[in-house]
Amino acid sequence: MSNDEMIVTTLSHSKLAEDLSTTQLEVLAELAHVRRYVLHNGELRMDGNILQDALMILVEGEIAINGTVDKEHVALNLAHQGDMARILSFVGGNVTIAATLHVKRDSTVLLIKRAELEALLLPSPMLAYLVMRNLVRHMHSVARRSNTEKEELSNYMYHMNGRY
Repeated sequence: MSNDEMIVTTLSHSKLAEDLSTTQLEVLAELAHVRRYVLHNGELRMDGNILQDALMILVEGEIAINGTVDKEHVALNLAHQGDMARILSFVGGNVTIAATLHVKRDSTVLLIKRAELEALLLPSPMLAYLVMRNLVRHMHSVARRSNTEKEELSNYMYHMNGRY
């Protein structure tokens, strides 16, 4: 599979590309940069500040991310093609994020830089809008799922609502 095919396939498996036309998907694919992270003697080899303000989408492999967002611990595991990380960094804002990436096995990711997506605002505003809308929808589903899991755990621990 060529790099271009791999990029389009991965984007189509991610929540980022929902409701995009084939043409819009191809334009978005042109923004994606492929990066491979290889374990070498148990250590991750990464290339500088390439992750700054970039959305990360897993192509293959497995990456665990541990960090703090506004002094609160966050853990994320990318294990399936299309899984996304670094959304807050990509969207921007005034939150303080410190994260470490641990590659569990050799991995390939796509990186889309915020500035490159912003460059589409004038020539293709609908594409930029749809991508940002999809990111909001994705984050909302993550928050809902997390809230549901927290509620179920609380019900289990405190035997509430007669379920357990």
